[in-house]
Amino acid sequence: MSGLAEILLSEGFTVSGSDWNHSPLTRLLESQGARINYGNPQKAENITDDIDLVVYTAAVHTDNPEYAEAVRRQLPCLSRAQFLGQMMKNYRTPIAISGTHGKTTTTSMIAEILLAAKTDPTISVGGILQSIHGNIRVGGSELFVTEACEYTNSFLSFFPRIAIILNIEEDHMDFFKDLSDIRSSFRRFAALLPQDGLLILNGTIPDPEYLTEGLSCRTVTFGMTPSCDYFASDISYDEMARASFTLHTPTGPSLPIHLGVPGEHNIQNALAALALSEELKLDLSFAANALHSFQGTDRRFEYKGEWKGATIIDDYAHHPTEITATLKAAANYPHKRLWCIFQPHTYTRTKAFLKDFAKALSLSDYVILTDIYAARETDTLGISSAHLLREITALGTQCWHFSSFEEIQNFVQKNCLPGDLLITMGAGDVVNIGEFLLGQ
Repeated sequence: MSGLAEILLSEGFTVSGSDWNHSPLTRLLESQGARINYGNPQKAENITDDIDLVVYTAAVHTDNPEYAEAVRRQLPCLSRAQFLGQMMKNYRTPIAISGTHGKTTTTSMIAEILLAAKTDPTISVGGILQSIHGNIRVGGSELFVTEACEYTNSFLSFFPRIAIILNIEEDHMDFFKDLSDIRSSFRRFAALLPQDGLLILNGTIPDPEYLTEGLSCRTVTFGMTPSCDYFASDISYDEMARASFTLHTPTGPSLPIHLGVPGEHNIQNALAALALSEELKLDLSFAANALHSFQGTDRRFEYKGEWKGATIIDDYAHHPTEITATLKAAANYPHKRLWCIFQPHTYTRTKAFLKDFAKALSLSDYVILTDIYAARETDTLGISSAHLLREITALGTQCWHFSSFEEIQNFVQKNCLPGDLLITMGAGDVVNIGEFLLGQ
């Protein structure tokens, strides 16, 4: 929401909004002219007579007092996704990056490449990207790059000319019925592309023909096998788990690529970004240099610092596939013992993937669990971190569960040794544990 507000302010719109707390993002918006109401509960009187349009997030329910007042006044209302879709129509080439995992990193890689090529893109990314000093960059009217999230079918409100599908797996099972339901949503997303559009598809997704059959646009694929249009070979890793590989394209000679971020999953993300670069007819040397310089976004295998001889990394992973990717990358990173402090995210996700979480987390030497981060949910499923503890222990991995961050911090201070690698992991506020330790 803050990114959309920043774009509107740059175009001369009057913007107001509500937030629970002051933050660097809200202070930035206020410096640019936004009027922000703080505190909980939100109030109906914040909806004033001079408002022409109300934009709300998927987290806002019909009983929200501001939303209810907007409806009572019969003001035009759009969800964030609907509004973002309308905004995309103002750009010549809107590019939407979708997938169960990797959206933020891939969008950030693409942003770095487009900036290096001096294309003046407008960028909306789901994390903090240091090169643009935030999550938004207001550029020209040619290229608009944004993440496209499948949750609540949000991305079906978009109007892309180029779409990327990174992967499709089970997630958000509080909304989707099953994997078939998710695949159907992605198929509908691909069908949004116009006849002169382009779908850049991970060619290793099972039954890709289901996604592409009947599309009027062109499709190219990327992946780890020569059957894909864009693929990687000669993969190796340096001492910091950063990958190097040879890029093969359908049109030209192979090209050596050296990534600045660790892990095999980032090879896939980079292939998607490189495929887009080639299809936009950019000089791939710009892309190669940008990917080598790219150090990642906040909370994606982010190096936080050294604490008493141990290295602290923070990562946003909150799905078994993401956890597996992060911990496999960590296996190639310098360390003696690998600790993972994991904060399960939502009750529905924890219950749906309980055994998968346990298997993924068991790639660590030691696991510490926080309580489940509820986010938008309430505990109606009878699931807790104690259930996950039992599953992990049954696999032979040492695991502990503490109900407070203070208990975890005390435990880590007594047990983490010099040379260990400590990863705080999850989509909630678990990052605070590492930051507390580094402040000691």
